[in-house]
Amino acid sequence: MHAIILAAGQGSRLAEFNPDARPKCLLEFGGKSLLARQMDSLFRLGTRQATLVVGYEADQVIDHVGTLSSRPEVAFVYNPAFAAGSVLSLLAAREVLNSDETVLVLDADVLFHPQIMQTLIDSPEQNCYLIDKNFVAGNEPVKIAMQKDRIVEFRKKLPPELVYDTLGESIGFFKFNGEIAAKIAHTCAGYKTEGLLDAPHEEVLRDVLLAQPSDFACEDVSSLPWIEVDFPEDVERAIKQIVPAIRRDLPHF
Repeated sequence: MHAIILAAGQGSRLAEFNPDARPKCLLEFGGKSLLARQMDSLFRLGTRQATLVVGYEADQVIDHVGTLSSRPEVAFVYNPAFAAGSVLSLLAAREVLNSDETVLVLDADVLFHPQIMQTLIDSPEQNCYLIDKNFVAGNEPVKIAMQKDRIVEFRKKLPPELVYDTLGESIGFFKFNGEIAAKIAHTCAGYKTEGLLDAPHEEVLRDVLLAQPSDFACEDVSSLPWIEVDFPEDVERAIKQIVPAIRRDLPHF
């Protein structure tokens, strides 16, 4: 299993909490960076290879990874157009996507209970999304809508006519088999050709998902604490709620 970690972003909306303008994945919570925690979780769960897509202040990220003792073997790929959108970051990892092996696709800006990563890796599902049904609805969450245990939509904004019986938020962590990973690479390349670079990479995943929904499934992680760090209020919630909630289970987190 090979992890692709998307870590090219700047996090400009977090300037007041990040006066040194570090890459967002290097923000620290509970004494460790988001990236260090993710690397440690992957390594502890047996993932030995990771490809890190870097962009903004890439040297800082590379140097930071070099200080980590608990991590997979890491290769770096650089996305010079990191400000253009995350489709190009995912496309930068096309060699891994086309390797015919199972891959994890992970956002680097998530603070999470380690059991979330374990649920994804241990899932018997070859193509797996993670869903949190205990989410606050709004325009920002990327939503997973399901009907009779099948994913019928994956997007921030759902069409009003959509029929579903289950709704939740995507964690931003995914697992794909080699066949689906190759289709993701092909679809990313198509977005580049068509000039759709302002679309988030979730749109690529959506296209592949909806083309053959029977090949995909969800694991429910609604009981576990996590947060994607995008806005100042996310930082405050991470410090005041998420880290303490995780430490109730794992005191040394």
